[in-house]
Amino acid sequence: MLKGIPKILSPELLKVLCEMGHSDQIVLADGNFPAESMGKHAIVIRMDGHGIPEILDAILQVFPLDSYVETPFRLMEVMKGDPVETPIWETYAQIEEKYEKRGRAAIGKVERFAFYEEAKKAYAIIATGETALYANILLQKGVVTD
Repeated sequence: MLKGIPKILSPELLKVLCEMGHSDQIVLADGNFPAESMGKHAIVIRMDGHGIPEILDAILQVFPLDSYVETPFRLMEVMKGDPVETPIWETYAQIEEKYEKRGRAAIGKVERFAFYEEAKKAYAIIATGETALYANILLQKGVVTD
């Protein structure tokens, strides 16, 4: 164990976060996301017993978001006509605001199938047990400046 590192960040996940370079992307995937098929060329980390908010909060404590792109924190957009509510997005925004100086302006949305295409290019995918619908996130890594 290490001091100052959130306990939910496993050695495997910490290694992946450290290996990632500027502009690499990581997906935080809900329980319905096809993590294994999307992650054929990525590292897939299983965290089935955890929800995305607790993982997101821990990751953002150690992971800089890319300051060179407008929205380094992107959500899977709800399909037109799909009557799904996404209250988890507000939870995400509150967590993101604690760590990102741009606040909610750094959060964007990606159409569902475009999100899948981005996920296929991600460095890693974290498969969670999150049950909320449209709860998937793409994070783009920035640089550590301090």
